[in-house]
Order: sequence, then structure tokens, then C-alpha cells
Amino acid sequence: MNMQSEIAQLLQQIEDECVALQRALEGFAITASHSTINRCYQQLGATQEQLTRLVGEQESSDLLYERYQKTLG
Repeated sequence: MNMQSEIAQLLQQIEDECVALQRALEGFAITASHSTINRCYQQLGATQEQLTRLVGEQESSDLLYERYQKTLG
């Protein structure tokens, strides 16, 4: 897999994880447990670490924040 497609895949994964987090916080699963919400954030962090290895810390943080804001406002 080339680096661009790997980055695109990780960015899509981040968006998917943000949607899952939003659902846990606001959607049908409003009664989600602390451990469920914590797992969502841990997975988001793990994906960001993978992205950081490809694009660097600052770019990774910027991209994560952009997608987090887009999804969770």
C-alpha cells in the first residue's frame, strides 16, 4: 500500500471512530458506560499514533482535530 492510500485509510478510520464516539455520547447509546467512551478515545489515539508515524506530530494533530470538529462540532 502506498503512503497516500494508507493516510487516506487512517483518516477514514478517524472519521469512523469520531462517529462512533458521537453515537456513544449523544445517540441511541446515550447511556454508554465510561469504559465504552474511554475505549473510543483510546482507539482514536491509537489511530492518531499510526498517522503520526506517516505525517508527523503536528500534521497528525491538525488532521485529527479537523475531523473531530467536523463530526463532533
